[in-house]
Amino acid sequence: MIAGRDCSNCGKASPASGTILDLKYKLKKSFTTVRFSILLLTPVAWTAEMVAFSTLEKPSSSPTPPTHTLYIATSKKLPLLFKNNKAKISYFCIMANSLRICSSSSTTTALLNLRAPSSLALSDSPGSDSGLGSISFPLKSLKFSTRQVLKPPHRTTKLVVKATEVDISLSPKVNSIKPSKTVAIADQATALVQAGVPVIRLATGEPDFDTPAPITEAAKNAIREGYTRYTPNAGTLEIRQAICHKLKEENGISYTPDQILVSNGAKQSCVQAVMAVCSPGDEVIISAPYWVSYPEMARMADAKPVILPTKISENFLLDPKALESKLTEKSRLLILCSPSDPTGSVYPKRLLEEIAQIVAKHPRLLVLSDECYEHIIFAPATHTSFASLPGMWERTLTVNGFSKAFAMTGWRLGYLAGPKHFVSACGKIQSQFTSGASSISQKAGVAALGLGYAGGEAVSIMVKAFRERRDFLVKSFGELEGVKLSEPEGAFYLFIDFSSYYGTEVEGFGKIENSESLCRYLLDEGTGCTSPGRCIRG
Repeated sequence: MIAGRDCSNCGKASPASGTILDLKYKLKKSFTTVRFSILLLTPVAWTAEMVAFSTLEKPSSSPTPPTHTLYIATSKKLPLLFKNNKAKISYFCIMANSLRICSSSSTTTALLNLRAPSSLALSDSPGSDSGLGSISFPLKSLKFSTRQVLKPPHRTTKLVVKATEVDISLSPKVNSIKPSKTVAIADQATALVQAGVPVIRLATGEPDFDTPAPITEAAKNAIREGYTRYTPNAGTLEIRQAICHKLKEENGISYTPDQILVSNGAKQSCVQAVMAVCSPGDEVIISAPYWVSYPEMARMADAKPVILPTKISENFLLDPKALESKLTEKSRLLILCSPSDPTGSVYPKRLLEEIAQIVAKHPRLLVLSDECYEHIIFAPATHTSFASLPGMWERTLTVNGFSKAFAMTGWRLGYLAGPKHFVSACGKIQSQFTSGASSISQKAGVAALGLGYAGGEAVSIMVKAFRERRDFLVKSFGELEGVKLSEPEGAFYLFIDFSSYYGTEVEGFGKIENSESLCRYLLDEGTGCTSPGRCIRG
């Protein structure tokens, strides 16, 4: 066995356990490497004490790929990796056991420790030639020929390697989607927690309560009773009937089970609805501030997100006149979220009726009504389902779920209700995407809907706590100079304007330039994880 060596660039030792071949190579920075494998195609191959990989790159103007030369040197007879069986060609892969990459100003050096399979039979018989057949990189494809040179006291195997680029391009649709900065900040907070740093997590839309006991007990019973198999794509009849009952009793809208589609979270319900009704070039109308995923859902459907700004002085509610001025023949979908993520604003029935009158003038315009926060609402505000308004049932896709009101974010359960024509189209997408939601989560969802009107006492306790927190924070932030905020009437968010602090220099941190740098400052200095309004507002 060959002990691991220190990397010449960083001086860190590489793991040596179980290694029989130690490769050290240098590549120009243009050759990014993350994994490495060697495929041995013939029965004979030498182990090596050291392998030097020198790079001989042709001028950039040359049309041919750069050439690399790999030298394998052995100072004594080493055991073969294979028994020399002429009757049968053997092959196997030596996969990278570990990889360390260190960078200098001109080159990137990677030190790999390669381990042979434990079942490999070793022989003391010498072989005649190298069995190296190919070396593959995820980002580059390498082909080479081999020949052996005897230079006493060393035996050298020379491989001439030609590198050709692999097409690593992604689809235009993927490139059009922006990564979630909220998720990035939440991941950073998670890393701090794993490192032992206490963090107050306020970035993701997640209640800090446990799922109510009757719901978890229903899930446990489902597991004990073996209710662990696939369900129908649209969801079990039991949960769809329960959803129909809830929508009738609490929202005043009537559906049949074939007009309900249960999905793996309300986010899936939303994106499937957008993809089902939008064609390339259609416009999706979104009021800002908005949930960060809405515009990206439109882009995934090859539609164009059209953002309508709102004002803090008007509680971030959509102005019907502004909406009417933006509607065109390409307008296909209006997304409404009440109570709002991220502002907590609640649309009063009067304002929704005005919006409905405008929608009715446009035959192509549908409405996606995101009502996930309907139960987390503070009196005197009340919730109105858009589909309950005159003439709106036929053109409204209502999305709801269990994550927010019932503290079931990890259960991944949501649903869509609407005209059968649209719901069936969404079901077609889901059938080729994820199929039905978890059978256990669906049993838990039935239990949640059985807790009583608006979630019963279990939900009312959580709503009471959310209101107390809102009142405390609104009062506290209201006492800070230069801070503006609109008092939320629902959900569990505060959308605060700290712009008066932008440009401030903080010792040891630097300048707070915008909401993103403010969030980084709060995480670094105060261990509070928050979401930047910039990534939500667009």
